[in-house]
Amino acid sequence: MPDTTPTNSKIVAAYRERTGGSAKLAAEAQGLMPSGITHDSRQCDPYGIYVERAQGSRKWDVDGNEYVDYFGGHGALLLGHNHPAVLEATQKAMALGTHFGANHPGEVRWAALVKRMVPSAERVRFTASGTEATLMALRLARAFTGKPKVVRFLTHFHGWHDHMTAGHSSHFDGTPTAGVVAGIAEHTILLPPGDTAAMRELFQRRQDIAAAILEPTGASFGMVPHTRDFVAALREETRKAGSLLIFDEVVTGFRVSPGGAQQEYGILPDLTSLAKILAGGLPGGAVAGRRDILDELDFKAAPAKGHEKIGHPGTYNGNPVSAAAGVAALGIIAGGDACARANAYAAELRQRVNRELAAAGAPWAMYGTFSGFHMFLNPKRRPIDPLGFDPLALDYRELTANPKALAQKFRLALLVNGIDVNGKLSGVTSAVHDKADLERTVDGFRAALAMLRAEEELPAAAA
Repeated sequence: MPDTTPTNSKIVAAYRERTGGSAKLAAEAQGLMPSGITHDSRQCDPYGIYVERAQGSRKWDVDGNEYVDYFGGHGALLLGHNHPAVLEATQKAMALGTHFGANHPGEVRWAALVKRMVPSAERVRFTASGTEATLMALRLARAFTGKPKVVRFLTHFHGWHDHMTAGHSSHFDGTPTAGVVAGIAEHTILLPPGDTAAMRELFQRRQDIAAAILEPTGASFGMVPHTRDFVAALREETRKAGSLLIFDEVVTGFRVSPGGAQQEYGILPDLTSLAKILAGGLPGGAVAGRRDILDELDFKAAPAKGHEKIGHPGTYNGNPVSAAAGVAALGIIAGGDACARANAYAAELRQRVNRELAAAGAPWAMYGTFSGFHMFLNPKRRPIDPLGFDPLALDYRELTANPKALAQKFRLALLVNGIDVNGKLSGVTSAVHDKADLERTVDGFRAALAMLRAEEELPAAAA
């Protein structure tokens, strides 16, 4: 059952008063699914909203409440909800059939667009999700190099499969998480994020590393940022060591720029994992990269090199409906300014919210790059200026340590005021967010801060 414990919080009471329909659905869901949810990030106390429809930059819950949406389909909706061209392409594809169990023209057009847009993509292999894409990238790297170890960076997220669980939000010592066998964890090497010296020392000391994988703009789309110089140094060291560099561009792909972070940085990885925007907001992922590496999946090329071909079935690989949505979305992104508009909106949003924080005397900050934003709630009560905050000056442990109860209450206050961000108080912007959305969002943050102050949750700026 949803939490119905009596509360003195006016924020929680206001949320419950607005969301009775969501409360009823949450109670039903509790009897059907673990925690009543289908994705960990949708966990919310006392319960999350249940959304009935969405359009453009907005969505509406079952109680009729309207929200400016910064959850953005977990980052998949650069073009907003129900973009007319994507919707039309999807409807036409569904009318022809949702699954052929055969090759189809749409997957060829889809792969050609990926190859044209992503600088490092010489070949493409579709999967059904981003988790599957990173799993396949690791398997390709080990098969191609003949080496067993994989390097990852603490707090970076690469899906939920066994190689990626430790070191993201727990088990920072590399020990296996629940259900993961020790042998897999032992072949994963965790490094502190952005630490060039530690990274160089490792690659110069070891010869058994198949690949390094990272989010190119930093963990959680820059919640824990690093510099371009760090990525360039990693590219240099992996090349010298005979290891592969894998960019996880599941979030950044087609969002940072039409060619992703690799186009923006001018740094080419050997392999790239893609999803989210790739499929226009529908399920779908892909691995793209060097032809000689993707040849490990090829029925003729792999045996010709004396290699065992990597097997890769997948019922929904290259699904025709996802392909149609992906072709429509990527075509718009490739030929327009969607990325630039989303990036510009996010920059203005961050600046406006930080002005509100400064005016309220709150030692918090909103930061981020490109089309993302993150709220920093300053758990150590540092004397920070919201308008001059530099996240690169802080350790990853501090950047990810927003007090959970406070962050939860802040999120509820934003929902009460018509703003939806994720549970980490982060979000992504789209190409269709406009001035009206910006003003409503700033007003919503201002009202949420006032609600927090009324409950003595908003600290005063340090002297």
